[in-house]
Parts: sequence; C-alpha cells; structure tokens
Amino acid sequence: MTPTLIGRIQSRLVLVAAVGIPIALILGVVLSRPTEATTLGDMYRVFFVALALVAVVGVVWELVWHGLQQLRWEKDWPTLFGLVTGVPEGAVVWLLLRAGVPIDVGTVDGTTFLAMFIITWIAIWLVANGPLQVVFIRWRFRGGRFL
Repeated sequence: MTPTLIGRIQSRLVLVAAVGIPIALILGVVLSRPTEATTLGDMYRVFFVALALVAVVGVVWELVWHGLQQLRWEKDWPTLFGLVTGVPEGAVVWLLLRAGVPIDVGTVDGTTFLAMFIITWIAIWLVANGPLQVVFIRWRFRGGRFL
C-alpha cells in the first residue's frame, strides 16, 4: 500500500487520538513526576498539549514528507523511515513546548517528555504497521484513509 497524503493525515490524527490519549493517561500516572509538576493535572496538561502539537506538527510534516516523496521513483519510503521521523518531530514539539507555544505549560522536564514521546511514538508506529492493517483491511486499500 502506498498511503495517499490525505490517508496519512487521517491515519496520523486517528492514531494520535486512539493510541496517544490512552498512553498519555497511563504514563501520567506511571512516570515519575518532576518537581515542577505538583499535581497529576500538571502532568496531563503537558502530555495533552504535547499530543496536540504532535498532531499539528505532524500534519505540516506530512505535507513536507509528501513533497519529498515526489522526488522518489516509487513515491514511497521504507517503513523504518516512518519510525525515524519521530526524531525531528520530537525535537520540534520539544522546542515548541519550551517556547510556550501554543500555551505556556510551565517548565517541561526533558526526561519525562522524552520518555513520554518515545513510548507514544513507538506505540503509534507499531499499531500503524501491525494491528491497524489487520483490523482495518479496507484501510490498506484506500491509501490509509478512514473516511
């Protein structure tokens, strides 16, 4: 399957919601709370702002990714590239959180953010390349579109 642009955007948004939100809820309780986060609500605020940024930055990245794919003969990338794109996306989300964009969430602990981002990113990548393709058979033949 070669995902279409709209299919990749839809898949990203669905996966961030369906996989990212439950993982954020679990990690908010499991991960050690930095000294700046006095309550569980502080942790969740950072996690959910980070998830929203992953969704927004990811849509922008999909547009760039699509343009780069047009330079390749088969118009697609190896699956591993989808995992590796987490590095620049994570860096951008981290910088935006530190800068207080879109809202100031206070001081963000780097270790906590890194743990949350890596676990969430790998989980989303695994679901997209495994169970999603088995459960939603038509998803594969529609270029990754849900609608």
